[in-house]
Amino acid sequence: MGNQMKVLLIISGGIAAIKSLELVRKLQHFNLDVRCILTKSGEQFVTPLAAETITGQKVYRDLFSLTDENTIGHIELSRDTDLILVAPATANLLAKMRTGFADDLASTTLLATDKPIFVVPAMNVRMWHHEATRENIETLKSRGITILGPEKGNMACGEYGLGRMLEPDVIAHWVKGFCE
Repeated sequence: MGNQMKVLLIISGGIAAIKSLELVRKLQHFNLDVRCILTKSGEQFVTPLAAETITGQKVYRDLFSLTDENTIGHIELSRDTDLILVAPATANLLAKMRTGFADDLASTTLLATDKPIFVVPAMNVRMWHHEATRENIETLKSRGITILGPEKGNMACGEYGLGRMLEPDVIAHWVKGFCE
């Protein structure tokens, strides 16, 4: 890689978010510049301080930040990147992406971007197999969004099945391959 590629990582809520900081490290290992948007529900699993410490950069959280929005932060975030990576992508965020519902910094940034988007779903097996989720995934694929995973495995809820977020190593290698 010549220039350092920029990845904007959107961390949404769900227990899989605890893997996101390891994912940041794996991406940095491949010399990728990683910035984060942390959703309100993502903050239930990953603290802004932890994400800032690992990335070494400001973590963006608020659509109406007085310091970020005076330069129209969501537009700038959507433009000043080479790739947007959503990991984990909850059923809620996937539904917002499909419908264009933009009520927070993450969904607004996704709607405002013209950059490639990689989505890494993570949710309960029944949520993954629900007809609404299946339709959302198919629509996003038809719009050129890359879906990575999910995989089968044990889930935090005690169930087993398809819906686990891919491991950080696997995700990082997909992103590295795209950025080369």
